[in-house]
Amino acid sequence: MEYVMMFYETQEDFARRDSPQAQAQFASWIAYVGAMQQAGVMRAGNGLQGPMTGTTLRVRGDKRQVQDGPFADTKEQLGGYVLLDVADLDAALEWAARAPCASTGGVELRPLFNPSKM
Repeated sequence: MEYVMMFYETQEDFARRDSPQAQAQFASWIAYVGAMQQAGVMRAGNGLQGPMTGTTLRVRGDKRQVQDGPFADTKEQLGGYVLLDVADLDAALEWAARAPCASTGGVELRPLFNPSKM
């Protein structure tokens, strides 16, 4: 089964990207991604720049509403994603539990939508 695994990081996690701890933080992510690649379960993935670099668009009627930064004011923001191909949800959960941000933020797993199977 294919899942998108989305990594939610705290403000502190994002701040560490530009701090003296950045090297250790990136090393843990490199090891984690390397393990998924070695196991052959990772199809694709990327980290994202910080939430303040985002732009949110909503269309209401014929008007566009554009907001700089994250739309949601939450304690955690999307920091990256991986497309997994694993046997089942239990296998996906095992990989999610190993994510460096699992202990400070969160990891969301969502199966891919396949309209051809409807």
